[in-house]
Amino acid sequence: MTMLASTTVLYSALAVCVLGLHLLFILWVMFGVFIARRRLVLRWLHIVSLIWAILVEIFPWTCPLTFLENSLEARARVQPYQGGFLLHYLDALVYPDVSPLLLTIVAVAICTFNLAVYARFFLRRRAEP
Repeated sequence: MTMLASTTVLYSALAVCVLGLHLLFILWVMFGVFIARRRLVLRWLHIVSLIWAILVEIFPWTCPLTFLENSLEARARVQPYQGGFLLHYLDALVYPDVSPLLLTIVAVAICTFNLAVYARFFLRRRAEP
């Protein structure tokens, strides 16, 4: 294997690892409330993750993991995708005819629901004598 080919394979493997990390982050955002509920540090980390996810969905920001993945794909001589992670992978695989606006609304709704669970928890604890 030539040096160029081995470098391409390495960058491709790293891009796949970042893809997996990206997917894990999305799962953490969606279901982290169940893991973090009784763990203070994880709870606050999850709340910050939820706020970040909402901001990335609402504003035209790109997630740093998307930048990293695209950079690694470019170095691997693979055409990086355009747009966000959700639109590229989930829209193409699971929801091919769903508008980007609807995907954004659903993503923000899931994050808002998680934040509401935390708000309810905090309000209950505050009301206890």
